[in-house]
Amino acid sequence: MIKIPINQERLARTFVQLCEIDSPSRKEKGLSDYLKKTFHDLGAVSIAEDNSAQQTGSDCGNLIVSFPGNRPDQETIFFACHMDTVEPGCGVEVVQTGDIFTSRGDTVLGSDDKSGIASLIELIRILQENRIAHGPLELLFTTCEEIGLLGAKALDCTRLTAGYGYALDSTGIDRIITGAPAANKLKIEVHGIAAHAGLHPEQGVSALCLTANAITNLRLGRLDEESTANFGIIHGGVATNIIPDHITLEGEVRSHSLQKLAAHTAEIQRTFQQVIECWPFPPSLAPTALEHPCPSPFPPGHRDENETQALDFSPSVTINVQLEYPAMRLELSDPVLARVQKAGINLGRTLEFQVAGGGSDANIFNSFGLPTAIIATGMDKVHTTDECLDLKDMIRLTELLFAIVVVA
Repeated sequence: MIKIPINQERLARTFVQLCEIDSPSRKEKGLSDYLKKTFHDLGAVSIAEDNSAQQTGSDCGNLIVSFPGNRPDQETIFFACHMDTVEPGCGVEVVQTGDIFTSRGDTVLGSDDKSGIASLIELIRILQENRIAHGPLELLFTTCEEIGLLGAKALDCTRLTAGYGYALDSTGIDRIITGAPAANKLKIEVHGIAAHAGLHPEQGVSALCLTANAITNLRLGRLDEESTANFGIIHGGVATNIIPDHITLEGEVRSHSLQKLAAHTAEIQRTFQQVIECWPFPPSLAPTALEHPCPSPFPPGHRDENETQALDFSPSVTINVQLEYPAMRLELSDPVLARVQKAGINLGRTLEFQVAGGGSDANIFNSFGLPTAIIATGMDKVHTTDECLDLKDMIRLTELLFAIVVVA
């Protein structure tokens, strides 16, 4: 068993300090400055900020911190965390009750991802204070992870010398994520005709009705054992007495299978296009491919002068699909996983190796050819104001990082 001299009070204090530094997406500079000073004081040989801000719109770039190590037999590895938090994440006040950290209740806590950052800082302090032999280390801190992995996507991976590494960013503890899905981001815009809903509703074509008809015919949620789909944002309409002429939907499709990702995305596209194409057919003439036929905006057999504008117009839909992030999949025999397995054995600890349903910076690093496993940090109820963290879990994380670094 490895004996690891963790300063628990210092670790807790560091975590609180980190959480109380505002760092919402695109405003990470305050945290970046804190990390630069902290690692400079700890003897980093290189602290470099890249120019990714030009692409991300953040007020700072990604941060790469290097420690040379003193074991020539050890290869360089990296650890990565993201600096940004979701909203509401400004003005965080941490409440510690025993070993449990929470916010005061009107913001997130920020353990996503500052639990990982705090553990890395404590790791370096332990190594330096106790003059423990270790191989070269690179610490990578990205921006804008929470809004589309933008910092990671803008990273010039040639600035890293490590061949593989670990992203500290998941719920649970003693849990290693070896696979994650790819995701397509969808933005769908449905166009109709605005009209006064009380005076001349016949002159309007409701983009909302068209959208609702398409959504009714979609399969959403869990699609199969490898895939999910969701629409989470909808915009449209200007007043209750105006038929909405423009509805925007934003959603996603995820799958561990690239073939299924393409098929499920195409199914969504076809459904919206069919709804548009069948307008304004009466139900009896609607395409049978749709489970719920497109409704005509006019009563059966009805036609008057107020219909002219609507009948002379064809609604339309614009569908934009972007790959949000690629899939990742590691094998237990890969060096990145073999190393953490050995660290677990040295700690006398059972680690869980799992495939997850979420994407992270690790998806991007793997696509760059840098095998990256995800290590859970103990964070819980993330992205909510009920977010919490147990100090004991952060201690276990720090122990695992130590064992990875000094693995024989």
